Amino acid sequence: MSSKRLIYLPLGGAGEIGMNCYVYGYGARGKERFIIVDLGVTFPDMDTTPGVDLIMADISWIVERKDRLDGIFITHAHEDHIGAIGHLWSRLQAPVYARAFTAHIARLKFEEHGLDEMKITTLAPFPETVKAGPFTVGFAPISHSIPESSALIIDTAAGRIVHSGDFKTDETPGVGEPFDPAFWEEIGNSGVRALVCDSTNVFSTHPGRSEASVGPAIEKLIAGAEGMVAATTFASNIARVRTLAEAGRRAGRSVVLLGRAMRRMIRAGVEVGILTDFPPTISPEDAVSLPREKLLLLATGSQGENRAATAQLSRGKYLGLSLKEGDLFLFSSKTIPGNERSVARIVNAFSEMGVDVVDDSSGDYHVSGHANRPDLSRLHRLVKPRFVVPMHGEHRHLREHARIAEAEGFASAIAPNGVMLNLAADTLGPVDFIETGRTYLDGSVHIGALDGVVRDRIRMARNGHVVVTLIVENDAPLGEAWCEVMGLPETGVSRAPLVEMLEEDVNRFLERANRKTLRDDDKMEEAIRRIVRKSAQDEVGKKPEVSVIVSRLSS
Repeated sequence: MSSKRLIYLPLGGAGEIGMNCYVYGYGARGKERFIIVDLGVTFPDMDTTPGVDLIMADISWIVERKDRLDGIFITHAHEDHIGAIGHLWSRLQAPVYARAFTAHIARLKFEEHGLDEMKITTLAPFPETVKAGPFTVGFAPISHSIPESSALIIDTAAGRIVHSGDFKTDETPGVGEPFDPAFWEEIGNSGVRALVCDSTNVFSTHPGRSEASVGPAIEKLIAGAEGMVAATTFASNIARVRTLAEAGRRAGRSVVLLGRAMRRMIRAGVEVGILTDFPPTISPEDAVSLPREKLLLLATGSQGENRAATAQLSRGKYLGLSLKEGDLFLFSSKTIPGNERSVARIVNAFSEMGVDVVDDSSGDYHVSGHANRPDLSRLHRLVKPRFVVPMHGEHRHLREHARIAEAEGFASAIAPNGVMLNLAADTLGPVDFIETGRTYLDGSVHIGALDGVVRDRIRMARNGHVVVTLIVENDAPLGEAWCEVMGLPETGVSRAPLVEMLEEDVNRFLERANRKTLRDDDKMEEAIRRIVRKSAQDEVGKKPEVSVIVSRLSS
């Protein structure tokens, strides 16, 4: 066996769904050259990451080796694959490669961050390839729920890797290239060492449905509606947006695009030439003057995002347009796990307005962009790899995918974030473990998940906050300390104002404290903090975060 390694290392996206970031390396141990596949994000929630704007993989490991990084390859333009490119590229400084539609979205992100768009190179589909250090990489068209999604064919001296990206085996996707079994069989016949493969829908046991199958049901629903119709789907699913728009046009309705992401994706599709027949649209300003029964609104926010068009419509009005009793709202999308409560709030708000809400519980109005279990097995058989490495899924998805591959006769290994595999080895198994984590975009700065900022924010949200201020002169309190209380009840079990109870306990301590304690800020602050937490616990059952401000006056 060669002393050179062909390593696979997920930094994000393996053991979770979202935040995809994978590193491949080739060379002698400690001297490998690297490429990155995808730089995605995942989204925060108020329970675990309050106030955070975006979550990205911790790329510290590869940043420390960026002098050996030869390229960044983006498989497609979904946010969980491309969303971090503008935030993290300046730490990597490597060339970026993508197909035309994805490159267009990447350049928009570079523009937002003031980065050099010339660092992004547009590549044509395989067999065109690019050399990146010891890697030769090509973008192989594969069907997904966004145009020009691509698997990567990665050739090295140790063999060929197929990195599937997100995919489904849809031969009639509407927009974008169809799945081509003959092409993938040809790739398989060329000899594939490892298939690194999407695992998202491994537990869905029926074959995946085509995007073309939802059109008739959507058209029938919109044609039968009497009032205004609004619909939401993933803005990046251009094929679905076009299907909805076509159904509206055939029903004699004018189409209105609501939301920046929706307009940006459609504009991108038109500008790169993959969307040549999108129905005409009108502006929200023009729509206000038309009869309600002649309108179809296509809105962003299918996952309940608070600032998106769908949520704003549910709160009453968006750009002068509003829904009312007898109107129809369609969710042509699947609710991603974790977003159920946000979506339910919107559905209930529409219900209170008298709006009829139709979701995809019937399975008629949405199809997944990911391969189901039979489709995964189909790709295994076509590609015929020596190894199947599951990626893009929670740990249970990776484990189930590995089990299925092994039952089909393919060697497999589970490699969640931080587990390094050597794909050049005779047997597949972990060869190293890397500390991985998350980076938060918090306002305009990046913070680490373990920095304590969000932890403190969660503690304040759960337990409230008390600020104690006192003035000390000549090692003695000048007057009484006072408290400010945030996020706690005004009164406790004693029925007295909580702030007065806290101040009384703090000032009693200060009266008894000796000069040595009053001279030591650290000791005094710790004692006050302990007293306030105990007093609050006794009064309201909470141990708040406590900040103590000591101002000393010089004599």
